[in-house]
Amino acid sequence: MLKSKYIFKSKRLGFRNWTKEDLNSFAEMNQDVDVMEYFPKKLTKQETEEFIYRLLKHYNKHRYNYFATERLDSGEFIGFIGLAYQNYKTEFNPATDIGWRLKKSAWNKGYATEGAKRCLKFAFKDLNIEKVISTCSQNNIKSENVMKKIGMIKKGEFNHPKLKNHPSIKKYICYEIKNE
Repeated sequence: MLKSKYIFKSKRLGFRNWTKEDLNSFAEMNQDVDVMEYFPKKLTKQETEEFIYRLLKHYNKHRYNYFATERLDSGEFIGFIGLAYQNYKTEFNPATDIGWRLKKSAWNKGYATEGAKRCLKFAFKDLNIEKVISTCSQNNIKSENVMKKIGMIKKGEFNHPKLKNHPSIKKYICYEIKNE
């Protein structure tokens, strides 16, 4: 197995850009009903491939994205943790968002918190970003807990403009942390 080229690492995780080899694992993850609980729908393999393509374009423009994330001890792909520039219309945007999506076998192991802390360090120290936000469905208690654990402060609630046709998940919360 080839060693991945990590942009940076945390204690247990490596963060890198996406490759075509990620497609099958990521597509499988995006078909998991539990992983996709707070999204409008599961993603097809083609939609997953298009998402990866958008992440690669985002990286070329901004020098960051929702990074493909692996366990350092095994090289296992566990999902993504990273940053994305958001400009959909809300009072919080435009802003850099921090987000994560992990496969179920990686849940409840502290990876999202560990990875998000490391991504914040990258955002603040390497990219000199002034503030980072994070949003999730108000029902997504696990993601909200990660936001709290990494030192973010709740800024408010909003109806996500991209989820108008999805009443069960359109009510969102926003957290923020500033580079100090």
